[in-house]
Amino acid sequence: MSNYSVDVDRNRRYTTSGASSKRTYNTQNPPKNAVKRKKQFSLLSIGKGLDVPFCMLIVLLLAIGITMMFSASYPVAFYEIGDSYYYLKRQLLFAIVGIVIMLAVSYFDYHHFHRFSVLILGVSYFALILVLLLPSETGIHRWIGIGDYGIQASEISKFAIILFLAHWGSRYYDKMHTLKYGVVPGAAVFASTAFLLLLEPHYSCIVIVALLTVIMLFVSGIRLRYLAVAAIALILVVLILWSTGLLTYAMDRMDGWGKALEYIDEAQWQQTWQTRNSLYAIGSGGLFGLGLGQSRQKYLYLPEPQNDFVFAIVCEELGLIGAIAILLIFALLVWRGIVISLRAKDRFGKLLGIGLVSQIGLQVILNILVITDWLPNTGISLPFFSYGGSSLLMLLFQMGIVLSISRSANIEKI
Repeated sequence: MSNYSVDVDRNRRYTTSGASSKRTYNTQNPPKNAVKRKKQFSLLSIGKGLDVPFCMLIVLLLAIGITMMFSASYPVAFYEIGDSYYYLKRQLLFAIVGIVIMLAVSYFDYHHFHRFSVLILGVSYFALILVLLLPSETGIHRWIGIGDYGIQASEISKFAIILFLAHWGSRYYDKMHTLKYGVVPGAAVFASTAFLLLLEPHYSCIVIVALLTVIMLFVSGIRLRYLAVAAIALILVVLILWSTGLLTYAMDRMDGWGKALEYIDEAQWQQTWQTRNSLYAIGSGGLFGLGLGQSRQKYLYLPEPQNDFVFAIVCEELGLIGAIAILLIFALLVWRGIVISLRAKDRFGKLLGIGLVSQIGLQVILNILVITDWLPNTGISLPFFSYGGSSLLMLLFQMGIVLSISRSANIEKI
């Protein structure tokens, strides 16, 4: 075959010889008829689309959670407020706003959080200090009131610690085995946050923050012996606080721990009222439950059924089978989130994603242990189920970050 050449214009020339071809472009003056690639706005496309299974699990848990929260809350809402749909309407509003935030954040490049990690940690400290200056509710400082709504400062702290430790661990990953870079920064951030939470007081959040700190330091490469020493030091601090009487609020909660079904005296019987009725609800549900909406304990027997003890109503209405099914969905969500995180293209994405989904797993486990009296009644909410605007919005915001990680992760999109 003979060689030939065709001039397209004075700025572009194609030359073909046999089966091979050579293309030359004038980069200074591109051809007028060149086809420009346009960036397409895509929600689910391969390579830049969010992870569909993870997103579907979030929506599924949110739908089940709102349904069960309404089923658990309408008697107490009608009795206390006169509107059976009070909690449902507010939670639906929070959910809609939260989903919009989640999708918006999923399009935000999560790497930008890298540079703002210290600033966000500072905001969390400011919020924790601010609540101490605001009027208390029955001696407890936890909320920043905004009109009829409130922001729980501790929700910001959980995210801020995960973000900062992901930032630090990715930046100094090769030095995380040392005392200077591995132990001191993590211990300083945890200790300062725990001190402010102690003044609220908010002991359940201290437990969650402590466990999140351990997880983040562990996946960042810290040596296990440092974690063992930190655990011993933490136990000594707790013993000191207990001996000085600074843990009175927590010790009052622990007095009835594990004794909800035992009658010792009238004071103890009243103190364990909520936990005892939670156990009644779980036990009466049996294998298949009483049926959706058929709970008895929610009729003013179990206090605050729409909050931390909503899963007890789930067990009563859906039974053991329904409860296990929901826990499996939570497990799938955490598993999928970890898979996404491990396949992120950078270490910051890996650490940040693991931390965010670990928080969900921790809160689910701790909540189940509380409602079954395996842990003291310390007020740990169940993600996507417990009523609360700030916690739900913050949770969906964090899931938006995981979805942002999934857009660039080396994982097959459906």
